[in-house]
Amino acid sequence: MSPQADSEQRKLLVEVHNLKVYFPIHSGVFKRKTGDVKAVDNVSLDIGYGETLGLVGESGCGKTTAGRAILRLTHITDGTVKFRGQDVSSASLAEVREMRPSMQMIFQDPQESLNPRMTVASIIAEPLREHMDLNRAQIFDRVHELMDAVGLNRDFSNRYPHEFSGGQRQRIGIARALALNPELIVCDEPIAALDVSIQAQVVNLLDDLKESRNLSYLFISHDLGMIRHIADRVAVMYLGQIVELASRDDLYERPQHPYTEALLSAVPEADPVVERSRQRIILTGDVPSPANPPVGCNFCNRCPKSFKRCFTEEPALKQVASDRFVACHLHDTQV
Repeated sequence: MSPQADSEQRKLLVEVHNLKVYFPIHSGVFKRKTGDVKAVDNVSLDIGYGETLGLVGESGCGKTTAGRAILRLTHITDGTVKFRGQDVSSASLAEVREMRPSMQMIFQDPQESLNPRMTVASIIAEPLREHMDLNRAQIFDRVHELMDAVGLNRDFSNRYPHEFSGGQRQRIGIARALALNPELIVCDEPIAALDVSIQAQVVNLLDDLKESRNLSYLFISHDLGMIRHIADRVAVMYLGQIVELASRDDLYERPQHPYTEALLSAVPEADPVVERSRQRIILTGDVPSPANPPVGCNFCNRCPKSFKRCFTEEPALKQVASDRFVACHLHDTQV
């Protein structure tokens, strides 16, 4: 059963079914294809209107690639992505361009994602010039309105990105993403490159904008504490696959997959008494290569609860409770 099956009562903005993104491996003198890097492998999830779905996992597990594939910023090998019921995965480039104003992205590194030769006003105005028929005065007013919305001083509109701090640069990226009044924003680790003192400001800004503009977020991060603050539901990803998908409170209070348990055991507690008694789950070994994943469960070689079946049969993501999906043989009735 797919995650969409339990979502009939929710109005869905995004529906992802069996998404695959493979990158070919070429080797030898003639550069023949000898395999694939399975960056995203059979991922299914959905995002409702006004909802924030957190996507968490270790670095290199495919989170960013999945987010970019949903927006058609990277090639989709197989599967379907629907946005407001329209198939993004098979749409022509012209059709994707028409959908683009409603689907935007905030990138991880604001230093790299902003053109150093453009002023702040030009950066924020670029999508307006590309997709909207506005005169110069209207663009000027809209840029100032967006700068106000993200907490940037209007007087800085003619400055260049290098003249701003990391937090201010990320606010410029947020303003650019908001320019076309999108419904979905993919936030690709938007606080990872920022100082800890600035991270909370940016997350609170995103939270406020979500409420005031009725936005939906796919919030990609490896910071479990921040995901708990901002997400409504959480999907846990490992080696290109979703291993657990549940509401935020259920997942943090009662993790069902061994990998989720290990991740949450690493989150420090604010209470020193609880922190001293906290039991860490230390995973052994390294994350396998997505070019050569293990036979059976991708997590079997590191899982402290693995058994014989885990090494021979790949578990499917299946529903184990209301709005909770787990890919683990421990929850299979045949065990």
